[in-house]
Amino acid sequence: MALRVLLAIGLFTVTAVGAAQETPDAGNWTMPARDYANTRFSPLEQINASNVGTLKLAWTFSTGVLRGHEAAPIVADNTLFIVTPYPNLVYALDLTQPGAPVKWKFSPNPVSSAQGVACCDLVNRGAVWSNGRLFFNALDNQTFALDARTGTELWRARLGDIRHGETMTMAPLIVKDRVLVGNSGGEYGVRGWLTALDANTGRMVWRAYSTGPDSDVLIGPSFRPFYPSDRGKDLGTSTWPGEAWKIGGGTVWGFISYDPTLDLLFYGTANPGPWNPTQRPGDNKWTSGLFARDPASGEARWFYQLSPHDLHDYDGVNENILIDVAIGGSPRRVIVHPDRNGYVYVIDRERGEVLSATPFAPITTSTGVDLQTGRLRYAPDKDPQPGRTVRDICPASPGAKDWQPAAYSPRTRLVYIPHQNLCQDAETAQTSYIAGTPYVGATLKMKPGPGGKRGRVTAWDPAAAKAAWTIDEDLPVWSGALATAGDVVFYGAMDGWFKAVDAKTGKLLWQFKTGSGIVGQPTSYRGPDGKQYIAVLSGVGGWAGTVVANDIDTRDQTAATGFANVLPDLKQKTQKGGALYVFSLP
Repeated sequence: MALRVLLAIGLFTVTAVGAAQETPDAGNWTMPARDYANTRFSPLEQINASNVGTLKLAWTFSTGVLRGHEAAPIVADNTLFIVTPYPNLVYALDLTQPGAPVKWKFSPNPVSSAQGVACCDLVNRGAVWSNGRLFFNALDNQTFALDARTGTELWRARLGDIRHGETMTMAPLIVKDRVLVGNSGGEYGVRGWLTALDANTGRMVWRAYSTGPDSDVLIGPSFRPFYPSDRGKDLGTSTWPGEAWKIGGGTVWGFISYDPTLDLLFYGTANPGPWNPTQRPGDNKWTSGLFARDPASGEARWFYQLSPHDLHDYDGVNENILIDVAIGGSPRRVIVHPDRNGYVYVIDRERGEVLSATPFAPITTSTGVDLQTGRLRYAPDKDPQPGRTVRDICPASPGAKDWQPAAYSPRTRLVYIPHQNLCQDAETAQTSYIAGTPYVGATLKMKPGPGGKRGRVTAWDPAAAKAAWTIDEDLPVWSGALATAGDVVFYGAMDGWFKAVDAKTGKLLWQFKTGSGIVGQPTSYRGPDGKQYIAVLSGVGGWAGTVVANDIDTRDQTAATGFANVLPDLKQKTQKGGALYVFSLP
């Protein structure tokens, strides 16, 4: 039965027909994903598969910060903008001058105690440029708007409370006059939300919680989820024991997509808290799933729960790539979502119906997705129970793919997924909630997945629901991917190698060794000189790289929430760093 469900897409004829996205200037890169569809595709083609082997280092810039650099370099008005990890320094670099000197620097001076409640390193995933303004978040729950020409602060808004374990690590998204931001901190019993601010003033327009009564989740008459299990009144409270929803997680720290035609936002919610599932019986709505919302009012249109009653910290925050496909000869607007639970989902983004869900990594925790009900079929033998160790949980808690974003090329019609191949042994235990302290209840020990390689890049064909090619890497591939019209895909490795491969075959075409492991998001832009450039931040860190960034003693195999056991050699392969690398043809 599971096999029939997983292969159900084979009943259709599926052909990619385009991307639902806005069309920004080809030479700029104004938001981390470049477009609303989250494709991370550059239409520039000067650098291509035949000449990328001659790529040279054009210039570098040291950030002066030695934590995980997960942000995307942003380019607009002949200026390159970067946001560092805490203390969240913002640099504007002048691309019209040799070596791109600093035009201005902004220091938000976040509260230092925010460092103590950041779950998985002190990362920041970038800024967004819009109409001459730069918007970004600081770790201590402040959102800023700056004049992009001068660095002058226009406004700031404080949205959360670090005393409760709340932080902010995501990149904002601007839709019309709304600045959309979410929070982090599910491992501290934080209640998740997505907030819309007025782009001109910073005033809060609406806030949609991920748990609680319908009035808090902004669920009303226009909410029409596809599956019956997501229908009902106040499921955000009734699917939790007592008032556990108030400390139930579901934070929003991933990437947001927007479809201008449907006028809908799409985003994922993170894991329920605590990790010990026996303390929260029920589906734990609305965590570990996907929301579609109206950007003006925040009203929910549909929801789909990827991992009901999330057993393994699989979350649902991974990016949602918006493309159009033809199914049975009829066009469908879909989301392609590679989830931490190990499946690539193809979902009708108008209705929230799952069209296919296919494994892209080894899975022992479930046996498939029932396309009739939408439910993930958990494997009972991997169900965590307090007092016993559950072995060979695959994927591990970081998932088959964590936050690191995939890219989509409309030329090859492939999704390029950077991810990991990890399993784990886990033991859960009763835990108590104390505001501002970890609220987890699980001990993990991660290990390499089948085959022994800890990382992989998979080129996924969403039409055929299968991999077109794969590249095995020694270490988890914790960087984002970049696809270009030159049929080249770029990604970074945790040992510092920045790589370019053929988008059609996966053949390695070029590589360059940077000073630190790469966990950032590569981007591409056209300089004032008319040349195409590739930019990426180097600086190991994040959950996977905290072994180095936070000087973790790997003799404790459960340290770094389990990564110490699977990456004990990372300190020998790379070192701390923080630098921007920019490449071009000679």
